[in-house]
Amino acid sequence: MNSGRSMKAIAVNPGKPDSVHLAEVVKPSVDDIPRGYGVLVKTLWVGVDGTDKEIIAGEYGAAPKGEKILIIGHENFGRVEAVGPNVMQFHPGDYVVAMVRRAGTSPFDRIGMPDMSTDDTYLERGINLLHGYLAEYYVDHADYIVKVPQNHKEIGVLLEPLTVVEKGIAQAFEIQRRLKVWEPRWAAVMGAGTIGRLATLVLRLRGLEVTTFALERKPYLNADLVEALGAQYVSTKELPILESAKQKGLYDLIIEATGFSPIVFERMQALAKNGLLVLTSVTGGNRKVEIPADRINLEFVLGNKVMVGTVSAGRCDYELG
Repeated sequence: MNSGRSMKAIAVNPGKPDSVHLAEVVKPSVDDIPRGYGVLVKTLWVGVDGTDKEIIAGEYGAAPKGEKILIIGHENFGRVEAVGPNVMQFHPGDYVVAMVRRAGTSPFDRIGMPDMSTDDTYLERGINLLHGYLAEYYVDHADYIVKVPQNHKEIGVLLEPLTVVEKGIAQAFEIQRRLKVWEPRWAAVMGAGTIGRLATLVLRLRGLEVTTFALERKPYLNADLVEALGAQYVSTKELPILESAKQKGLYDLIIEATGFSPIVFERMQALAKNGLLVLTSVTGGNRKVEIPADRINLEFVLGNKVMVGTVSAGRCDYELG
């Protein structure tokens, strides 16, 4: 049962380029969530990233069943306004972030790992079949809400993008347990946007030497932020990653966060033996590229290399973030 009151939201007509608009929609209520487990949140901040850009461009995204618009925005941060009678872990005034992926029907969904879903159709708020958070309020089940410490309220909106990094790096180390001993020392991060800088931060906290690559030449604010973390910033206009690898050695771990898929194949060639490449970019285009397929295949086989994709995140990644 809805409250009957209206609110403002930012929405698109999915599949229609540049259809983003201000919409008036029904304000949600804790009663919208069955069995008293609803949490009503007042939205304070929403981050806008490359995924939102591609949805606005009409490259992908789908409205909830029976509706024509999709409220966008998945990088959220807000304050609890009200809770259902069976919600014990949250109270009005708490700062929170809501998860993005929702459970489907696969075995992974049923054990609480919707970010690993094998369903053909996935459910993601603000992206596919579920409204997002670029609205005055949202309501969700308490199981999908994560509390943020009061003293982190100024940076809480960064939690969702940080979970992408946390999951990707945690998965990398989990995969490399196959080696019994894996002590990566030299890492590359491709891209100096939000995900790239957060990946640089997490890798530095793990003690790795990091080079972060991006197009822009210095002076550049993102370069200053990268270097403030104790990493090296390199413009690929001045030194491509393969040239860097020739000078300093191949990389044990590479995090790709540029949103530009053709360069992935170049990055594959910069991996050291037993190295691992993590792909984080969701690309909705139709780009093509010619690659030295035999050489890349040979080096991956003989070098026991791994490439893995990571999407969305689970509760453990939110809590770690």
